[in-house]
Order: sequence, then structure tokens, then C-alpha cells
Amino acid sequence: MTVKKDDAGRRAAAQHAVVEHLRLTAAGHTEEWVELFTPDAVLEFPYAPDGVPKQVTGRDALLAHMRGFPETFDVEFDDVVFHDTVDPSLVIAEFHSKGTALPTGKPYEQTCISVVRVDDDALITHYLDYWNPLVAIEALTPRNVPSDSDRGVTFGG
Repeated sequence: MTVKKDDAGRRAAAQHAVVEHLRLTAAGHTEEWVELFTPDAVLEFPYAPDGVPKQVTGRDALLAHMRGFPETFDVEFDDVVFHDTVDPSLVIAEFHSKGTALPTGKPYEQTCISVVRVDDDALITHYLDYWNPLVAIEALTPRNVPSDSDRGVTFGG
């Protein structure tokens, strides 16, 4: 494969979009965060638990989905590792989140892998987010709820 002269710049811009996604999510700046996405972007959660959509499409829906996140989780993202891809507009990122589930005060620590595609302007067109729903459910379940109860989770939209 021949590497195009601008591939390094495109790859850096795509990775920057993911870093900004993490920064703005952690800061709770959902109005700025949604501007990282194209108007018809897709945010996909293959392992979403009951109560959380598996796919959200379009900026308005993305904003509605994430609007409650700052009141649900106080998190920081770290240990971001980018895995090389042949396509410079495709990013595979592995990272950790550490924080607190605000409704319960319980710790929230998650390991995530995201597969992200951006357009020529480095706007996110598709964000495939792999995270463990059991970690979220445990963090959002009040301490007085028995571990064998039928638990679900609601956050986001």
C-alpha cells in the first residue's frame, strides 16, 4: 500500500477528534461535544443494557442522549492508546475512565474500546463504543438494592 502524503495529517486530525470527544465528555460540555459530529452521525453501543439505545443518529438525538451524562457520571479518561489502521480516517482507541456515578456516589471505572470514523473535515461520522454495561449498572445501582434483583440502568437520553 502506498501512503499518501497527507495521510499522517488526516490520521492526526482523526485522533484529535477522539481526544476532543473524551475531553468534552469528561467536562460535561455536551453542546460543544455534539459539534464534533456530522449532522447525520451515528453513535452506536453494541453492548448497551436495557434502557439505553443501541444506536443514536443525528446531532439532535446525540445531544438529547448525552444531555444527562454530566449529572450521571463525573469521569476522567486516561491511558488513551491509538491502534494503527490502514485508513487514516478510521481510529481505534483504547482508554480507561475513572470517576464516580453521581446518583449513588459509587466508583465508576471502565475500560473502553472505540472504533471511530471521521470525514474529510475530521468530523465524526460513526462512533462505535465498546464498554461494559455491567460496570455502569453496578455503579448506578443504589447500595441498598440486593445484588440478585432485576437491575437496569438509565443514563443519557
